[in-house]
Amino acid sequence: MTDMTGQGIQIVPVAHVVGGRVEPTDDYWGGAQAIIRIDGDRFPPQATQGLDEFSHLEIVFHFHLTDPSDLNLAARRPRDNPDWPEVGTFGHRNMRRFNRLGVSRCRLLKVDGLDLHVEDLDAVDGTPVIDIKPWFEEMGPRGEVRQPAWTGEMLGDYFATS
Repeated sequence: MTDMTGQGIQIVPVAHVVGGRVEPTDDYWGGAQAIIRIDGDRFPPQATQGLDEFSHLEIVFHFHLTDPSDLNLAARRPRDNPDWPEVGTFGHRNMRRFNRLGVSRCRLLKVDGLDLHVEDLDAVDGTPVIDIKPWFEEMGPRGEVRQPAWTGEMLGDYFATS
């Protein structure tokens, strides 16, 4: 991987998802529980100190099950739904991304050493975790949030329970 100057970027997972869902699907991530297991060979137990004070985490992960050839950088309809408009690659949040990186905000249930027990993480068992950040309310959107109507239609069942 290289940056815009042609310099390489090395990314090494800090953790992996253990348990939870085994295959990615479009909906019904609500209530899904898993463990984010931090690499104990590289991080000491103190790496999670203070994390239990937070209710939510923001997780950056790699869509490791996505076929890298299944990439369309042009505009396309979300979920191939003919009722929704064509949207460019950066108007989507799905796994068909150039670097196959995902971001998920999940609830932190418990910290057990280097195991983070979480809920509503939309990543599957075995997913490489690139980074873990506590959610700060102050880092949320400022000002009015707007989005097209199709996103609400599409994600109506995203965090529903199956």
